[in-house]
Amino acid sequence: MSRLQPGPHELGQNFLQDPAVIGRIVALVAQTSGAIVEWGTGDGALTVPLAGLNRPLEGVEIDPARAQRLGRRVGPHVCISQGDILRHAPPRASTVVSNVPFHLTTPVLRHLLVNTAWARAILVVQWEVARKRAGVGGSTQLTAQWWPWYEFRLEARVPAASFSPMPSVDGGILRIDRRSAPLLSQADHQIYQDWVKRIFSGRGRTLQEVLAVSGGLSRRASAQFCRDQKLPQKAFPRDLTASQWIAAFNMRSGA
Repeated sequence: MSRLQPGPHELGQNFLQDPAVIGRIVALVAQTSGAIVEWGTGDGALTVPLAGLNRPLEGVEIDPARAQRLGRRVGPHVCISQGDILRHAPPRASTVVSNVPFHLTTPVLRHLLVNTAWARAILVVQWEVARKRAGVGGSTQLTAQWWPWYEFRLEARVPAASFSPMPSVDGGILRIDRRSAPLLSQADHQIYQDWVKRIFSGRGRTLQEVLAVSGGLSRRASAQFCRDQKLPQKAFPRDLTASQWIAAFNMRSGA
């Protein structure tokens, strides 16, 4: 599932083998509607039960031999093709499902988030990545940059023993839903993302200082924002929620 030559070890693939985890993922997909896309079908541990939902299903697998074998096991409503998931564009309103190779987590997430057609994604990623993307224990720059357009939710922890070969860390099921009503207009997309980057990399010992130095707020406005949002004096950018990021962005000078 990368641009390397096919082979599970070289590709960093850890195949799901736990029926309970597979059932949990399929149940989450069953709550959605529309076409399903699976990135990285492997030997079909997820593909076959997903096909049982009797919805159009497109699978993309880098290993041509695996793609061919799996294609012979599924029905006519399932299309399995050989390809690179980092070059695949999911169709409109689709649900993307993937047991993401851990070493490809960041490029896969970035590729997914810049595509504008799909509606929701259910991904298996490293546990700490799932927590951070869902804002558990504090948000990251990537999450904050995309929060106005997506909702991130941590669904479950996936024990390392659920994979074969077994990785050194647990996984987590991360759900991403495209907001039906974005918190910011698309016209603000690049301005907002650049601004979030400045906040995370800006100088200052606290959020209040960073907002004043790098965020375009006056010191008075920065202090007022922190009071209005009931933030502690030693709050940091990672402590902001999606709505608080938007509120701070809209308080910039000249906004």
